[in-house]
Amino acid sequence: MTENAASSPEHFASVRLDDVESMSYEQAREELVGVVAKLETGGAPLEESLALWQRGEALADRCERWLDGAQAKLEEVRSALDEESDAE
Repeated sequence: MTENAASSPEHFASVRLDDVESMSYEQAREELVGVVAKLETGGAPLEESLALWQRGEALADRCERWLDGAQAKLEEVRSALDEESDAE
């Protein structure tokens, strides 16, 4: 079975991901909600759906890293407060 040009990875739409790293949590989450809505509605061609999925994955990863960072900061503050109360 031969692979034609339409099914090769190079044929898929290029997805812009370079801007995701500079997004705030709120920006990434808002766009992610839009991407999910578009995917849930359906009707987009396969190529566009794959591009949306890839962007959605990058946005979800960005949100998760923001939340992980916030959780780490909270744990750091809690630990410092515990140490202060133990010292008293």
